[in-house]
Amino acid sequence: MKKEHFKLCLYIAGDTRKSSNAIANLQKYCEEHLNGAYTIEVIDLLKHPHLAEGEQIIATPTLIKKLPEPVRVMVGDLSQEHQFLVGLNLVPFPKS
Repeated sequence: MKKEHFKLCLYIAGDTRKSSNAIANLQKYCEEHLNGAYTIEVIDLLKHPHLAEGEQIIATPTLIKKLPEPVRVMVGDLSQEHQFLVGLNLVPFPKS
């Protein structure tokens, strides 16, 4: 079975606590769960505001999982590890 490579884009707005937490949480979860099969791109919208419109970013931090499909969007500092794993389809969505 071919190992999937995850392409993740994290959109932040400056050097804030939420931005720092999102970056740290993303790196931690990727190291723990993706076994090196990931690429992270961090985009500061204060430096590149034109990119917000193209990706329809309305809040930061926002993580977009571009690969593997389907594309998924998560908003917030990624402090909830289980929600992150569900968002990446690494664990099943809990049934109610």
